[in-house]
Order: sequence, then C-alpha cells, then structure tokens
Amino acid sequence: MMPGPQSPVTLDRQDGPYGEVVLRQRGEHYEIIANGCFLMDTSDGRSERLLVAAALGQLAVERPSVLIGGLGVGFSLAHAAAEPRWGRITVVEREQAVIDWHRAGPLAAFSAGALDDPRVAVAHADLLAHLAEPGERYDALCLDIDNGPDWTVTEANAGLYGPAGLAAAHGRLAAGGVLAVWSAQPSGEFERALGAAGFVDVRTLEIDVVRGVPDVVHLARRARGGPDPSPGRDAATSGRC
Repeated sequence: MMPGPQSPVTLDRQDGPYGEVVLRQRGEHYEIIANGCFLMDTSDGRSERLLVAAALGQLAVERPSVLIGGLGVGFSLAHAAAEPRWGRITVVEREQAVIDWHRAGPLAAFSAGALDDPRVAVAHADLLAHLAEPGERYDALCLDIDNGPDWTVTEANAGLYGPAGLAAAHGRLAAGGVLAVWSAQPSGEFERALGAAGFVDVRTLEIDVVRGVPDVVHLARRARGGPDPSPGRDAATSGRC
C-alpha cells in the first residue's frame, strides 16, 4: 500500500498588514500560505528560475539591474544572485515574516545566502506602491507575488495587472527593458492587457508540471522609444484560491 501524503506542520504563523501568513513544512519541503491561499513551496523551482533567466536572456546591456517582486521561497533571488551578469538586484517583499524566514529561518537554505550579496537590496514594501513611486528604472522586472494575473492573493493585488499597475511597471523599466510575470496558468486576457499598456514582444513561456495546466512566464518589453502610456481606469477583480 502506497503511503499517503504527509500532513503539513505549521512552523510559524504571523498576522501582517495584509492578513495572515503561515510557514508550513510537509516532509522535506516548505510551504507559504497567505490568507488561507497556497502561494508556493520548495518542491520545484524551475518556473521561478525561468522567470529570471528568461528576462536576462532578452537583455543585451552589461550588468543589467533587476527588480524581483516577491521574495517567496527564494528560488528567483537565489538564481539571480548566482548569475554574475546581473548588476543591481532589488527584492520587494511586503511581508516582514517572509523576510525573517530567510534571514534567520528555514528558508535561508533556499535563498542560499543571496541576502548577503552586496548587489542585493531588500525593500519591505507593497510592490504596486513601490512601482508607482517615482524612482530609478530597472532593466528587468521579474514579478511573482500571486498565483497569476487571474488568481490573486488579495483583491487589491489585481490592480498590478490592470492598466494602472502595468503603466507603473512600464514607467519603472528602462528603454528596452523586460517585464516577466510568473503565473500558475496561461492568461490570454493578460497578454492582451500587456499590449494595450504599450508593451511589445509579448509572449508566454510554459513549464510543464506534474498535474494540471503548465506554469507560465509572461514576457513583454518596453519599446526603446516613445512616451509612457496613460494608466486609464482599472477594474478590480476578486482574488481566489
């Protein structure tokens, strides 16, 4: 008789400004749960690493800068820090608990010391608010804060994938810069939204998973010339788990 799946063990539970965040262990793997919604675990980081590698592969500048939206279990950050071609690496994470689990907790093994890399800076902030603020531009934005544009952790996160959020992301990219967005499922609607927001070279890369539809990385580029698009009006959508 085959053994059943192991029951998760809760290691930490914290209330943050956006709700409850939980770190669980299931066998040898760790899971992050936000407001009762499974976000990610440490079982397979291929698509998170692709998020960073695909963005870098689109860039011809030397020592490009990258903003990683969402620290998560650390796969994207560790992959970026292991690549000497990256220059400045900024990580934006809104949950202090997640940062703590990497600095002095079990997730430190998965970020592999990247937080101590002199190229790396961690910003404890909401990603959409951070992008909307005036500031330095990046050669790449690699975003992984939800289960995808159609599957957000909170309703407020939906704004990141609408006209206002995409305009903010477009405005924080350098000319020719790349936007990469992780998703647990493809979204034709999001592809169309990227085009409407002024991005070019929009495409989707797929990563097969054991069950269900593939994980994907949506890629788009800021054109090398032209003004920022107007943010327009954004219709919020409901998050789901």
